[in-house]
Amino acid sequence: MKVTTTMERTETVTPEVTRSSPRKVVIVAAVLAVLVAAPVVLGAYPVTTMTRMLAFAVLVLSVDLLTGVAGLPTLGQAAYFGAGAYTAVLIGLHITSDAMVQVVAGLAAGLIAAAATGWVAVRARGIVFLMLTLAIGESVHQVADTWSAVGGSNGLAGMPPISLFGAPLLASGFVYWWVLAVAIVLIAAVALVVRSPYGRTLRGVRDNEARMRALGYRPALARYGVFCLAGAVAGAGGALWVAQARFVSPGDLGFEVAALALLSVVIGGSGSLWGPCLGAALVLLVRDNLSASIDGHGPLLLGLLFVAVVFVMPRGLAGVRRRKGRGKERSS
Repeated sequence: MKVTTTMERTETVTPEVTRSSPRKVVIVAAVLAVLVAAPVVLGAYPVTTMTRMLAFAVLVLSVDLLTGVAGLPTLGQAAYFGAGAYTAVLIGLHITSDAMVQVVAGLAAGLIAAAATGWVAVRARGIVFLMLTLAIGESVHQVADTWSAVGGSNGLAGMPPISLFGAPLLASGFVYWWVLAVAIVLIAAVALVVRSPYGRTLRGVRDNEARMRALGYRPALARYGVFCLAGAVAGAGGALWVAQARFVSPGDLGFEVAALALLSVVIGGSGSLWGPCLGAALVLLVRDNLSASIDGHGPLLLGLLFVAVVFVMPRGLAGVRRRKGRGKERSS
């Protein structure tokens, strides 16, 4: 009886995760149609930019899984993102250019790295967990910056174009479609996990750990599982990132990347899955594109955007949609 009460409360906290409607299906289908058609109507540079956004959105998705669903704000996911990126480049340089192999290897690298470091991290909470993940990220960044086997501070370059079924993907549009397909699969998989009984357990642990422990759940084990899952998603994101860039350096797993990923979750709205992905696109758009037109003041604009979101939209972009939905329910 108590379990039912807990689940009912978590459904109220995150209604967008558990409800579906014909209108939502139509919106999702329209967004997918626009994304699929983008390379047909856009030039090479916008398509390349959108490819980077999709790969970064996968990293942000892993951060949202920990921060929004499990209540574990993190600054360490860039380490697993980098582990996947370095693994994919090494495989591309020395073994095969097959894109599927690289993504699976990147996912496995992120999973193994998270499993090796997560057992210590998930025993902490709040600011201590945040600092532990920051320390993990900085340690991995330092290793990548000094280890000659992975290029040191110069990184790894010269990765050949990825291929599918033996055919190299030379055009930016084909790479974009590949990254989009994998990103959709990963987002769907994470959505299924969030809607599953395990996802409800995570939200129960986030909202009232003592009650869940009294009901017989093992909160530390649940957190460890989602930490490993988030590491695997981040690793796959790293493999997608280098599929387009064909280059990786220590800067791809530094503190700036981790901070931008967490900032994207705050701007998009933690726990909604789609909001942080939208926040990721917005953050990269401001940093990489608008920054050039405002004399390199992109970080300043990002800071102002963050302050505005905190005061005007405390639940991020996804929170605006929730507020409108509640307003309609009250008026009806």
